[in-house]
Amino acid sequence: MAGYFPCITGTALAAFLVFPAYAQPEHDGPPPMSEEDQALSDALQSRMGDTSTLMESVPIPDSVADCGDSPGYERMLCLIELLKADVSEDNLERLQLAYSRTEAEYWSNLPAGAFPKRPGVLLGELNTEQLGLVKAIMMEATSHEADEGFDEMIQTLNADDYINTVSTDYKAGYSSFNTKFAFLGTPGSTGTWELYYGGHHMAFANTYIDGKLAGATPSFRGVEPFPYFEMNGRVNVPLTQERDAFATLLSALSDDQRVAAGLEGTYRDILAGPQADDAIPDTFEGLQVSELDEEQTALLLAAIETYVGDISEVEAAAYMEKYTAELSDTYLGFSGTPQMSAEDDYVRVHGPSLWIEFSLQSNKSTEKVGNHPHSVWRDLTDDYGGQIE
Repeated sequence: MAGYFPCITGTALAAFLVFPAYAQPEHDGPPPMSEEDQALSDALQSRMGDTSTLMESVPIPDSVADCGDSPGYERMLCLIELLKADVSEDNLERLQLAYSRTEAEYWSNLPAGAFPKRPGVLLGELNTEQLGLVKAIMMEATSHEADEGFDEMIQTLNADDYINTVSTDYKAGYSSFNTKFAFLGTPGSTGTWELYYGGHHMAFANTYIDGKLAGATPSFRGVEPFPYFEMNGRVNVPLTQERDAFATLLSALSDDQRVAAGLEGTYRDILAGPQADDAIPDTFEGLQVSELDEEQTALLLAAIETYVGDISEVEAAAYMEKYTAELSDTYLGFSGTPQMSAEDDYVRVHGPSLWIEFSLQSNKSTEKVGNHPHSVWRDLTDDYGGQIE
């Protein structure tokens, strides 16, 4: 299938990290599927659609009043029970799955038709009231700030609806209809489960253990077109705040600091993308954050917060406290231009726990001149909630 670009895997690292002395390879799209994946894709095609979910305008149903108005974990569990009680038997089987680390790893930057292993029910398979419950659940787990959290998710859905208007490759599944939603493990006051939400250019993975958030990563975001587009009645600008935050930070570095932060080679994509859980290097590269002044450190924290701030306010504050305490042992690195606006521009933040990457590559799905970002937030101590099985 033409029109989209595979994210890096651990085995493909050398092909994407290109040093100046070597020619850059040509890419013709994702590699051929295995027989198993092709069978999954064929089965998925009959379920996929090409219409918009219009999630921004989907109403929250009156039934949520049964769950009260006090935000938090208990309210989210109540909303989940409302959804599970309302869906069909077939959709419940797709929605409620057993937890396994293997299943949790099935996320991707690719559209639905190119990565059929994603678990869950398609948003488009749910009716309006059920979509409203999904919306309420996700709003319980995410930030309500503009261009963050759930608003960023809506804009990413709008991007797929936009691509669907310009792409001729229906089998790729470019449409908000084809985003997946699932519970990996049974939500409750005890046990382990993950709130799974994923599709083209989106992966949200909150893992809960015994009623508390145990991990909010991997958290992947990408978007095309970039930096803005009009779709579904609004101007959409997802990931521009991340790009602008890093561009502001890098532009505030002194010449000597910028040299120290420079990474060798050209990065064509993020390293720790889908199916690349072991790609984060053991060594630190770039400029040690202890070399930043107070103003520069504040700019770095603002950039980090554009990622951590996607989850709920209380849970985001705990992550920011942890990452702030680790700043002296954290490193900033980049490749390309400090403006973060050109193809192959790349920036990373690497600490004892924190790993963030932002990478620009040429457009693939819209067939228009320009670049689009892939970006990821990982936590080295609690990715997948620390689960290994």
